[in-house]
Amino acid sequence: MQFVIHIILILLAYLLGSIPSAVWIGKWFYNTDVREHGSGNAGFTNTFRVLGWKPGLPVFFIDIIKGWLAANLIYLTNFYEPKTGIFITLQIILGSVAVIGHIFPILAGFRGGKGVATLLGVVIAIDPVSSLICAGIFLVTFLISKYVSLSSIIAGIFFPVIVIIIFKTTITSLIIFSIIVAVLLIFTHRENIGRLIRKEESKVKFVRKNQEKSEKG
Repeated sequence: MQFVIHIILILLAYLLGSIPSAVWIGKWFYNTDVREHGSGNAGFTNTFRVLGWKPGLPVFFIDIIKGWLAANLIYLTNFYEPKTGIFITLQIILGSVAVIGHIFPILAGFRGGKGVATLLGVVIAIDPVSSLICAGIFLVTFLISKYVSLSSIIAGIFFPVIVIIIFKTTITSLIIFSIIVAVLLIFTHRENIGRLIRKEESKVKFVRKNQEKSEKG
């Protein structure tokens, strides 16, 4: 019975992650598939870049909620004691499945985004204090640089530092997860890193291009 319930939770986590907020909001309200513009990703960064902050913010928060809900699906069972090693391990598994769902969403032709916001939601569910610190690092970096990619990378690199060195966690799965998060963010942003080095990376603007033109005209 436990096995069946776990399989159901994994499927639910994948479906949650597969909710293509950027695609749906772009198509429903702007008649635009963000995957056909900008970086081609169905995530909040490309939504900001292509459509502006008004649709970008809802996409950002919806994607965070997806990861948070997926990681907390384990609370629907009463098999494990919260905050224990096995409990957190299962949260990591469910959250990771949601991130996979975001990257390869069955509800959007398996063409999704990079999963940064969804991953943030997972981290918030598992370790809210560390995630809050990382969010602060992200915000400060973003306000200074205006680069979402750079801000994501730096915040991700600090995550294992905070978990392992500052809070000295002894939960093996959380230690491994924090390191994987940092490595994954660097790996998925390798093209962005190249553009940053070449100074070709686009900064996020909070006004759509057509709005800027109309204001200038």
